[in-house]
Amino acid sequence: MKRLHLQKQFFYIKALIVLLMSITNIAALGQTTTVRRLDGSSLSVSQIDSTVRYLMSAAKVEGLELAVINNNRVAYQKAYGFKDKEKNIPLDTNTVMYGASFSKAVFAYINMRLVEKGLIDLDKPLVYYLKKPLSEYGNYEELEKDERWKKITPRMCLSHTTGLPNVWWMNVKTGMRDTTLVNRLYFEPGSRYAYSGEGFKLLQRIEEVYLGKDLEKIAREELFVPAKMDRTSYLWQAGFEANSAIGYDENGNAGGKVRSRKAVGAGSMLTTISDYSRFISYVLRGKGLSAKTFKEMLRPQIRIRSLYEFPTMLDETTHRDDKIKLSYGLGWGVINTPYGTAFFKGGHDDCWRNYSISFPDKRTGIVIMCNSGNGERIFKELLEKLIGDTFTPWEWNRFTPYNKSKK
Repeated sequence: MKRLHLQKQFFYIKALIVLLMSITNIAALGQTTTVRRLDGSSLSVSQIDSTVRYLMSAAKVEGLELAVINNNRVAYQKAYGFKDKEKNIPLDTNTVMYGASFSKAVFAYINMRLVEKGLIDLDKPLVYYLKKPLSEYGNYEELEKDERWKKITPRMCLSHTTGLPNVWWMNVKTGMRDTTLVNRLYFEPGSRYAYSGEGFKLLQRIEEVYLGKDLEKIAREELFVPAKMDRTSYLWQAGFEANSAIGYDENGNAGGKVRSRKAVGAGSMLTTISDYSRFISYVLRGKGLSAKTFKEMLRPQIRIRSLYEFPTMLDETTHRDDKIKLSYGLGWGVINTPYGTAFFKGGHDDCWRNYSISFPDKRTGIVIMCNSGNGERIFKELLEKLIGDTFTPWEWNRFTPYNKSKK
């Protein structure tokens, strides 16, 4: 009897140790068993899991990585689905994903660092930074013929008001490839909003020459090293190969890995959910920027009344998003909500769908990264259910829910 009693005691002690170790591991990761939504209500980990898994199954999303930020720190982080569906290899939170236009938010933050150091003036026209004719910086022969380009400033580049197209070889009305197009202005710089990757590329190109450093070096100095973003780069690194994701299109076909060979501030960045959510936490905690510079970065620079974000030069306008005062800051979309100003950024490519939104006044945010062309189709429900965000302009972003027909 005594021996049986000791065995029971040993069993209970062992169970208690396992439980304590689990709690300690959760704490060490900075994660909790519940997350707080914008309205103050809580959601358990099991509720998050069941919501994510149901939506992924319903929309046929191969892989998704998620991070929820509470009190400006990552409170919950998890990977779902596969980095290689064919080999049945699951994603994990250190799997390298293609950031797509998440690259622009990072590039904008880096630029605000340069502004704070006095190296770049937001309102000094780019022409004054040139060390050689514009056409020697790239495919800018036609742009150089238009005197209006000399009005373009870093502020215009970061707020998408340059008048340049998103991608110069893409038809601005249809979003389709058109090899007859040239890099040129479509409207007076500063007069309206139109999403422009080319504006970011132009700013990067001039800054690299002016500062005598390439973007990857600048990024490492200003952000990646200070923020400990060890698995983030604008260039493919050999160390990424062993744990990097394959992207899948809307039909579930493998599109391969993205191996960026050229650093492009508009869209070449590779990162992990761990690193990018660390970046968002870093920004929310005001790291690396003064309060004044942080405020300027998120100050609405231009109101947006376009029906959709893409294609970029559509003439049709709407008052649909007036309630949230949809605008663009410097590198981020900005909206007004009952919980204060929120800033957001998406990332979109054929096999990759990403989105993040943060509410500084509530010290809350969320980051979603998907290696699936169907990922955006569950963003609306994920945002609403996981943090109570009913404000993201999902129609403007074309985040058409999986159970609705695309427009």
